[in-house]
Amino acid sequence: MTWEKELEELRRREALAEEMGGADKVARQHSRGKMDARARLDAICDPGSFREIGKIAGKGHYDENGDLAGLTPAPFLFGKATVNGRPVVATADDFTIRGGAADAGIRRKMVQAEQMAHELKLPIIKMVDGTGGGGSVKTLEQIGATYIPAVPGWGDTVKNLDTVPVVALALGPTAGLGAARIAASHYSIMVRGLSQLFAAGPAVVDGLGEAYKSAEDHQQAKEELGGVDIHTRNGVVDDEVASEEEAFARARYFLSFMPEHVGQHARRVEPTDPADRREEALLSLVPREDKQVYSMRRAMDLILDKGTVFEIGKNWGRAAITALARLDGWPVAVVASDPSYLGGSWEAKTSEKVERFVRLADQFRLPIVHLVDNPGFMIGREAEMAGTIRYGVQAMNAIYRATVPLASVVMRRAYGIAGSAMSNADLYQYRYCWPSGDWGSLPIAGGLEVAYKSEIAASDDPEAELARIKERLNKVTSPFRSAELFNVEDIIDPRDTRPLLCEYANLAWRKLKADG
Repeated sequence: MTWEKELEELRRREALAEEMGGADKVARQHSRGKMDARARLDAICDPGSFREIGKIAGKGHYDENGDLAGLTPAPFLFGKATVNGRPVVATADDFTIRGGAADAGIRRKMVQAEQMAHELKLPIIKMVDGTGGGGSVKTLEQIGATYIPAVPGWGDTVKNLDTVPVVALALGPTAGLGAARIAASHYSIMVRGLSQLFAAGPAVVDGLGEAYKSAEDHQQAKEELGGVDIHTRNGVVDDEVASEEEAFARARYFLSFMPEHVGQHARRVEPTDPADRREEALLSLVPREDKQVYSMRRAMDLILDKGTVFEIGKNWGRAAITALARLDGWPVAVVASDPSYLGGSWEAKTSEKVERFVRLADQFRLPIVHLVDNPGFMIGREAEMAGTIRYGVQAMNAIYRATVPLASVVMRRAYGIAGSAMSNADLYQYRYCWPSGDWGSLPIAGGLEVAYKSEIAASDDPEAELARIKERLNKVTSPFRSAELFNVEDIIDPRDTRPLLCEYANLAWRKLKADG
C-alpha cells in the first residue's frame, strides 16, 4: 500500500495554486503589460532555482461531501532561490487574487518569509504589486467591529533592515502596507507607467477633498498622485526603469555588490581592467575657469573599473552622485560631487541622500571613495527654510560615524562646513588632491571685497587695487602652499588617480578582512 492517492491530491492542489486568480484574471494582468507573480519569480531568480514554500496555502472550497472543489491560493508567494549563484528569499505579490490585498492572504506566510531571511541570514527580494493590509470597508462589516491597526511581523521587517540586504520592486499600484514595504528596503525600484505608490489611492484621497479620482483617466490620476516622477525625485524610491526586465536586472546587479548578510564580506570579482590604467582625459577634465562645469560621471567612468558603475538615486539629491562600483575587482561605495547641479552645493535632499548612502556602505562594510568638488552647503532663504544645515550636519555625522575606510580625492573645491564633511579629520586622512584644488573656509571671491573694504576704498584706483589684492591672494590660495604646511597630504597627477585608488581598495579590503 502506498500514499499515491494523497500525492495525487497534492499535485492537484499544486496545479490549482499555479492557476493563481484564474485564467481571466491572469489574462487581465498580462493585458496591463504586467507579468504575473510566478513569471516574475522565474525571471528574477537563477533559472530553475526557485523552490516555493507554502505553495498550496490558501482557501479551499469544498462540496457537500467535504471533497475539494477548488482552491483560492494566498496572494503572496515566497521561497528559497539563488541570484547570481547565491541564496536569497524571493517573494512576490499575486495581484490576480483580490488585487494582492494582504487581508486576502495568510499573514503567517509573509511573516515566515521575513523570519527566514534574518534567521538564515539571506538577502530578501520583495516584488510588491498590491493594496494595503487592512482590508476594505466591507471587510469591517464582515468582522462586525473595527480595530486598532497593527502589522503582524513588522518587527521582523525591522530586523532584516539591520541584518540582510533588502531589495524592493514596485511592480504595480502599491498602497498602504504595500507602499510601506517598498520604503522599508535598502534598494528600491519603480517601473515607469506601471508602478505607483501612495499611502492611500486616488479614491480615498478624493474623499478627503483632493480631486484625484478621474472617471475619464484613472491611470493618470494614479500617476499624478504617486507616480515615478514623484517618488524617484523625493527619495522615497531609489530608481526608475522602463520595464520589469530592467528592474530584475538592476536588482540582481545591486545584490552582486552586497554580502549575503551583515558580518560577511562582499565578494571581489576577477578584475579585467588594469589597476595601473592612466587616462589622459583626466588631465584636462577640470576646467581652469572656476564657474565652468564638467562631467563627474565621466570622471567616474575613467577612474573606476570599466562597466561597473551602478548609480543609485540619480533623480533626487542631485548635487551628489552615489554609486556602487569596483576598483581592481573590489566593491566600493562612491560618493561624488556633481558640479552640473547647483554647482555641487549640498542642499537638504542631497545631504539626506549622502547620509543614507554612507550608512548603507558602513552597514555592509564597503570602503568609501569620495570624489570632492563641493563649494559648500546651499545658502539662501529657501535653503534655510528646508533645514539644510540640519541635514548637512547629519550627513557629516554619518561620515564621522562610519567605521569603514574612506579615501577622498579633492578634484576642485572644498569649502566651509561642507568641505570639512568630506572625510573624518579625526582619523588618518587617506586623501589625494588634484592641482586644480581650491579650498578654504569660504571662497576668496565671496569674502575678498568685505575683508579688504577699507583698503579698496582708500585707493585712488579701487578697481586696480582689487585686482592687485586678487593676484596676491591667488598665490596664497595655491594648493602647493597647503602642501608645504602638510594641510593636504599629496597633490597628484590626475592620471594617477585610478592606480592610487586601486592601491587604496586593496589596502582597505585587507583591513576589513583583518577586522573579521
